[in-house]
Amino acid sequence: MGHPPRIPVWLQWDQRVIYFITFCVADRAKVLDNEQTFQAFKAAVSKLRGWSVIAAILMPDHVHLLAAPNEDREAKVGDLVGALKRWIRQALNAHWEWQPGSFDRLLRREESAQEKWLYVEENPVRAGLVSRSQDWPYRIGFNE
Repeated sequence: MGHPPRIPVWLQWDQRVIYFITFCVADRAKVLDNEQTFQAFKAAVSKLRGWSVIAAILMPDHVHLLAAPNEDREAKVGDLVGALKRWIRQALNAHWEWQPGSFDRLLRREESAQEKWLYVEENPVRAGLVSRSQDWPYRIGFNE
């Protein structure tokens, strides 16, 4: 079964296109919250051409990120996610798999990337992993 066609980006030309993206490890295996995986993630982000990762957080079993296409407003989120997933697994010679696909949401004018990030960065606190969000080491971007 194929995916439905993507709705075109209907934002004003002066508004930056930013996506909130989440992708998960298969069976929600808790394999991402370690320094080796974080380094593999940062290396994967540095390889990206055509996308900028504004902020990201690695939770034990999933990744949240805010990303923006550099020039092509219609760039495919699936290509971004697929590349990150592939490069991370290759760098780690991982024995675990990713869940197929990802969740993405185009942020609209009334939404702020900073506000979205403030909510997301509290995930480790809500999960009981740290008492303060700034203590979670596996994040890049806003308020590093």
